[in-house]
Amino acid sequence: MIITKPCVVTLTWVLSDGQNYHLDALEEPTEFYFGGEDLLPKVEEALEGQEAGFETHLHLEPEHAFGEYDSQLVCFEDRRLFPEGVEPGMRFEGLPPGSATPDMPADTIYTVTEVYPSHVVLDGNHPLAGMALRLALTIRDVREATPEEIDAGSVGSGLVSVLDIAPTGSPLH
Repeated sequence: MIITKPCVVTLTWVLSDGQNYHLDALEEPTEFYFGGEDLLPKVEEALEGQEAGFETHLHLEPEHAFGEYDSQLVCFEDRRLFPEGVEPGMRFEGLPPGSATPDMPADTIYTVTEVYPSHVVLDGNHPLAGMALRLALTIRDVREATPEEIDAGSVGSGLVSVLDIAPTGSPLH
């Protein structure tokens, strides 16, 4: 089957930064919805019209991956607003109630980057923001999307999971 919207592609990949430092390997074939939000637009562009067995190497500049780093998404919050065991690498959806910076986006995932006795540093940037990425990927399978997948615009996993990368070195998926 040729990859066209909408369908489901099964991929494996190796992800590195712009200097070829290994970041992640998706060795177990994983399904992604093609034509929705599961894949980055440049990845979809490279896969369109291809079929199982196709391999490619992509170089993605930040604007085609997870955007430029935005220092305006870093804030300092009172330590008392966080649980006792807060530590770098923990992630929170939105800022805690009582936040000193209510103008920050509420629907953002914030990563704790530093913890001090008086405050906690939070970063709302994606952990890969500002980074050029190299992605070596292989199409393992292509199938028609189910009506449920088409309605959802996702198979429930996918490259979007890279949005959930933990900056502490844990896997990207």
